[in-house]
Amino acid sequence: MSRSTVPSPAILRLTGPRAAEDLSWLGWDTPESVELLWALSGAGDPDLALNTLMRVMTALAEERAELDAALRRDPALRVRLFALLGGSTALGDHLAANPHLWKELTGGLPSPEELLRSMLGCVDAVPAEFDVADESETVTDTATADLSTPGTYRARVTGPEAATTLKLTYRTLIMRIAAHDLAGTFEARRGEVPQQPTIPFTTVTGLLTSLADAALTASLAVAVAGVYGDDGVDTRLAVLAMGKCGAGELNYISDVDVIFVAEPVTPKATRLAGEFMRIGSKAFFEVDANLRPEGKSGALVRTLDSHIAYYKRWAETWEFQALLKARPMTGAMDLGRDYIEALAPMVWTASQRDSFVDDVQAMRRRVLENVPEAMRVRELKLGTGGLRDVEFAIQLLQLVHGRSDESLRVLSTVDALEALVHGGYVGREDGHQLIEAYEFLRLLEHRLQLHRLRRTHTMPADDDQRNLAWLAATSGFSASGKKTAVDAMQKHLRGIRLLISDLHQRLFYRPLLHTVVNLSVDEITLSPEAAKLQLAALGYRHPARAFEHLTALAAGGSRKAKLQAMLLPTLMTWLSDTADPDAGLLNYRKLSDAAYNRVWFLRMLRDEGVVGQRLMRILGTSPYTSDLIISSPDFVKQLGDGASGPKVMDPAPDQVCKALVASSKRHMDPDRAVSVARSLRRVELARIASADLLDFMPVDQVCMELSLVWDAVLQASLLAEVRWSLDQLGLEEPPARIAIIGMGRLGGAELGYGSDADVMFVCDPVDGVEDTEAVKWATSICDGMRARLSKPSGDPPLEVDLGLRPEGRSGAAVRTIESYERYYREWGEVWEIQALLRATVVAGDEDLG
Repeated sequence: MSRSTVPSPAILRLTGPRAAEDLSWLGWDTPESVELLWALSGAGDPDLALNTLMRVMTALAEERAELDAALRRDPALRVRLFALLGGSTALGDHLAANPHLWKELTGGLPSPEELLRSMLGCVDAVPAEFDVADESETVTDTATADLSTPGTYRARVTGPEAATTLKLTYRTLIMRIAAHDLAGTFEARRGEVPQQPTIPFTTVTGLLTSLADAALTASLAVAVAGVYGDDGVDTRLAVLAMGKCGAGELNYISDVDVIFVAEPVTPKATRLAGEFMRIGSKAFFEVDANLRPEGKSGALVRTLDSHIAYYKRWAETWEFQALLKARPMTGAMDLGRDYIEALAPMVWTASQRDSFVDDVQAMRRRVLENVPEAMRVRELKLGTGGLRDVEFAIQLLQLVHGRSDESLRVLSTVDALEALVHGGYVGREDGHQLIEAYEFLRLLEHRLQLHRLRRTHTMPADDDQRNLAWLAATSGFSASGKKTAVDAMQKHLRGIRLLISDLHQRLFYRPLLHTVVNLSVDEITLSPEAAKLQLAALGYRHPARAFEHLTALAAGGSRKAKLQAMLLPTLMTWLSDTADPDAGLLNYRKLSDAAYNRVWFLRMLRDEGVVGQRLMRILGTSPYTSDLIISSPDFVKQLGDGASGPKVMDPAPDQVCKALVASSKRHMDPDRAVSVARSLRRVELARIASADLLDFMPVDQVCMELSLVWDAVLQASLLAEVRWSLDQLGLEEPPARIAIIGMGRLGGAELGYGSDADVMFVCDPVDGVEDTEAVKWATSICDGMRARLSKPSGDPPLEVDLGLRPEGRSGAAVRTIESYERYYREWGEVWEIQALLRATVVAGDEDLG
């Protein structure tokens, strides 16, 4: 008996008790229907899709054959319909109640013009006529007879009929957009189901915004008819969209925030605004005017002059932040544009208000604190690593840097992020990751809202596996190996939230913002005269010379130059708090040249403010440490913070020294080995000196670590010299053991930065080697070491001083233990015996030492 080619309901992920019966009723239990069945199985919830399809087919009655034939003929329609029915209970209900609307899914996405014509057309709107009090004044409105532009219209369908047709038309247009959107993340299980194009996030939100604009333009048309009847309109009422609608990034279900401006403000103007809100809220979504001046207690409608006066005198920081998203939506569009033009200068200078950055940051903290701890992980919008973290950080950067950079004056979050990346305010990789993360969270938010067309931002609970599985499927996730689609979605979401949280902290709280808000636009953009005045005011003794450094650093149109231009005003302010700002700026220029090919350098100064602050303090305070860092620019990475605090305090001194010795061991050539030791010593000296200057390390620890570095250099040099000597002499083993005894401050682990190494060399011949032969060989090792270490270089000098040995400079450089013992017993003076109190073995054979 052959196996059936028709998949069973279980294989199709259908669990309903009537699934087999329903498929049979549809006539889909035949081999000719296999592709339909596999497409159905790809729905977010196949049971929901099948149940709703049954309702649609039943309602179509004799006409269901037409839909069945279309589904068999058109794979794209098949995917759109099943994706819609399995992804949205509410829109499935809409289609079941209006089954003839399935044909709306056969075409492409609606254009903004089609959305406007559909909404205005459903209430039979025409351009409104105005009754101008002043006959010399002509009102020009953007409403057109072909219903292609927003403006002031008058509806000829009013009352309950208007409310019904507005709601039906709006819901149908939402359905069309959602079907294409859901089809883009539709994952077929098997069969030949063509992948539908993924609709970009910005396209979806742009269309949802255009639909909201169109819907509210139609609401205004109905309101005009209700308030004025057949009379002419006696006011120009502009409706400003705020928030996500203003930014062109609206959700499927969201309040739409608006502000009204009227010329003149008449009783009917206020009635018109109120009716507009009532009609829109009843037919589409909540229309909210609480962002207006004085909030709920303020006048619903104001003149432009009244708005300007309020924002000049009374507006708080958050109100200017809200205006970032303001956009003329409908009504008197020219008046709306006048509103934007009048308030824009106040928006882009708001960052100069007292405590502006602190206010915005505190506002974000308050929002987070209002979310219950248990809900923060599930809350996509307000929780840690959520949408608000992205939006607040981007808006803060816009407000701070948009004063001087008009390219940042854009509305949407994604456009703003792209502008910030292009301008160098956010790194390319960080910016692109943040855009992807933001769009993913918005995708989840959209899928959650589409389910029942309810406003929500909350992920299903971990034990709600059915809804999690539905969400994963409608968001494009599929099982792989032992991992379910839910596992894949949750893992990706955790990574996204960690990424957002990390970038939010870096972008939102970096000290750079606090400094930039205190600078004038001229200073930010390095205007010559303003920059020289600022330099002189900050304490630069040679402002003209300092400005030469600034212009050299920021010259040209490259990305590096743009980054430097953005950073320099802040960096030179930090330098002004140091002992020598002029030298510090010169050192910074040298360091920038040395780090020119290191792409991370400027990005780190921009993103990690603490690195810039610490670096400027060092460059303007210590020439010694500055030279070390300029010679080793990679050290700048250590000026940041790690998991346990400043990175300069992370390394264990003994481990650093072991690494220095191990690195030099890789080279047979003693000159190369000593060069490697010098290079690593330079970095370690930079670390110790930086920790010292930044008050992270107490003096006794500084001295101890400086001494350990010298010990390591001596050990590396000794081993290198011995290796080379054995190779040159053809010996397998050295003829003597050698130990280096630290004396004075080296022996007492109390070295300073410029201290020589006071040492004595002791040797012990191996069996079969005469003392004189051993001493001769050990002396050659000692002389070779000292010569190589004292060679001129760009590093701090390495002088090995034997002045404390028996008989001083006229004595032997190396002695045996017996020779030392005899000298101190017979001829040693008191001060020489006293010097031995600090004697410590620092390199070589520890047992001999």
